[in-house]
Amino acid sequence: QVQLVESGGGLVQPGGSLRLSCAASGSWFSIYAMGWYRQAPGKQRDLVATITSGGATNYADSVKGRFTISRDNAKNTVYLQMNSLKPEDTAVYYCNADIRPSLVSGRGDYWGQGTQVTVSS
Repeated sequence: QVQLVESGGGLVQPGGSLRLSCAASGSWFSIYAMGWYRQAPGKQRDLVATITSGGATNYADSVKGRFTISRDNAKNTVYLQMNSLKPEDTAVYYCNADIRPSLVSGRGDYWGQGTQVTVSS
């Protein structure tokens, strides 16, 4: 059974920084891409950034140049460094991972429980 546990959310002033972490626990055959999504009140869940197992990254246009995604494969952890935060970055941030649980099973999407990020003065 796989679990993704996020940490690092909170309240920050505009222009500030936060670092989110998401650690995978349990057992699996392989973890492929990992990423972060966010959902603001009344809106759909949107992609923020993804990173492949090889380190290739992809960002939403709205966060390019401000956010950096990285991962530590040895720790099965993905990070999101968020700088120059804006009020419009306020949302619940969800960790996502594409995981193959066993050699005989298919790949599937796994989600964390979400962590609140609030950008406000």
